[in-house]
Amino acid sequence: MHPFAPHRYIRLLRHRVRRRAALRTWVRRSEFAVVLLAVLIGVGVGLAAWGMGAAAHGLQRLLYGFGPETRLSTATFLPDWRLLLVPPLGGLALAGLNRLIRRWRPKSPVDPIEANALHGGRMSLNDAVVVGAQTVLSNGVGASVGLEAGYAQAGGGIASRLGRAFALRRADLRILVGAGTAGAIAAAFDAPLTGAFYAFELVIGTYSIASLFPVIACAVTAVLVARGLSAGTYAVVTSVPSVIDSAAYPLALAVGALCGLCAILLMRGVGLAEALLARLLPSPALRLLLGGLAVGGLAQISPVALSAGHGALHLAFVTEAPAWPVLTLLLVKALAAILSIGSGFRGGLFFASLLIGALGGKLFAGVMALLAPPGPDALLMAVVGMSAFGAAVIGAPLAMTFLALETTGSLAVTGLVLAAVAVSGLLVRRLFGYSFATWRFHLRGEAIRSAHDVGWVNDLTVGRMMRRDPRRVPAETSLANFRRLFPLGAAAQVVAVDEAGRYAGLVSVPEAHAAAPEGGLGPLLRHRGTVLLPAMNARDAIAAFEAAEADALAVVEPASRQVLGLLTETHLLRRYGEEVEKRRREESGLSGAG
Repeated sequence: MHPFAPHRYIRLLRHRVRRRAALRTWVRRSEFAVVLLAVLIGVGVGLAAWGMGAAAHGLQRLLYGFGPETRLSTATFLPDWRLLLVPPLGGLALAGLNRLIRRWRPKSPVDPIEANALHGGRMSLNDAVVVGAQTVLSNGVGASVGLEAGYAQAGGGIASRLGRAFALRRADLRILVGAGTAGAIAAAFDAPLTGAFYAFELVIGTYSIASLFPVIACAVTAVLVARGLSAGTYAVVTSVPSVIDSAAYPLALAVGALCGLCAILLMRGVGLAEALLARLLPSPALRLLLGGLAVGGLAQISPVALSAGHGALHLAFVTEAPAWPVLTLLLVKALAAILSIGSGFRGGLFFASLLIGALGGKLFAGVMALLAPPGPDALLMAVVGMSAFGAAVIGAPLAMTFLALETTGSLAVTGLVLAAVAVSGLLVRRLFGYSFATWRFHLRGEAIRSAHDVGWVNDLTVGRMMRRDPRRVPAETSLANFRRLFPLGAAAQVVAVDEAGRYAGLVSVPEAHAAAPEGGLGPLLRHRGTVLLPAMNARDAIAAFEAAEADALAVVEPASRQVLGLLTETHLLRRYGEEVEKRRREESGLSGAG
């Protein structure tokens, strides 16, 4: 070897490190670079959507024995033994998979909404693998769940991993996670606008110019990749009347109101089924077995109970049916979805909610035809019901409105749908307060109402803001000695401690100098029972200051009550205000890449 070869290697290594650092710096500072990353993510998400969809559909064909052009929810000649055998055995297989996963990754996966709300967009690709495997298996064995959860997890995971590789800022990483989710939903429904506004409303939590370009770039790219691969995703195609009578608007508002109320029942039904089954059957395997048997039994009535139901949704838009059969299909699908998710199958309610809403719209049209023939256009009411029920469950009214637009291509219908989703969304917001995703967080004990970034509040703790060297004095010190130790202007507040060094109260220096000179500090000790803990976040600390009506509070160790520091209300409010302003600027696109 040449004697100078190691030096050349070191110089080459340093050169590569400098190039990588320069690339990271350019990506962090360039809005155009973030858009390029979003395009790369769109390619990955399109491939993931194709792979997961093909895997689930292939598993269905293998287990149920139908042809490649058939959809499980419309397969009418399935043997009864398959319907009663495949879902429960699939539930047991999922239970076994879950046990293996818990040994590998005991922590629950963090989904895109939770990641953006609490963790600044930090997600794991391993979680995407876990959720993807669970949703593909659940959907593949016929459980009444969709693949959207797996798609969104994959999109968010790919985006987060790529963004962290380039050390993106917190705000840019959150936008990129939203872009990945937009690509996932766009590829799933062949609807880029739907995917984009799903991301704005649910994953990013706001709309800004800074987030527009990456989100649109990823959504369009993912759709193009999925189309190029003939992914066979959930594209919904229908036609509606080109002219909408004004008399349809009151009917659409009524459909929206009914969809909102029924969506609340559906979401509460999932929570009730989950709690009841957990109480009756402590074993997760037995719950999945029972859930599979229930879905198989409902499939004896109609195959609409099986899988996500996009084949059934297509039939709902192209066929006519009387009111009573439609009601039967609606109840079968709703019960199958409740029991599938309540028993532990992994997946989403996105597509099931679209099918239930479309059937509800057709049912409304059928009932109106009986009461006042000929009644409204059934297909039009199906589109309205689909969007209104989806908006109520998913919590994304504009995304559902754009889904109607991309489904029908009619601006007239879009206006009608917008009125209905506004009513359904308002009812759910006022009477229930959650979408399905945030309702699941609520059941787990997480205080997340949206994807708005609240993780920074938890990071802004009392322990980070407190002054660690407060002036201290023994509680038994005489007032005269206290005045000599702390003349006016030396300090505003002094922490008093007992003989064991534990917190005893706060002494105001001005009050001590204004008091009578005789006696000790006992009568001057304030806020003896009100303290702050180092793990408290800024909002909890603000509430403590308001309750105590204090200007400063001591920070103590919870178990020993040893004094750790002192925090003033003025400093707390200033730091909190600075962070709020920083997040506001990030959300409005005034800072970040660029």
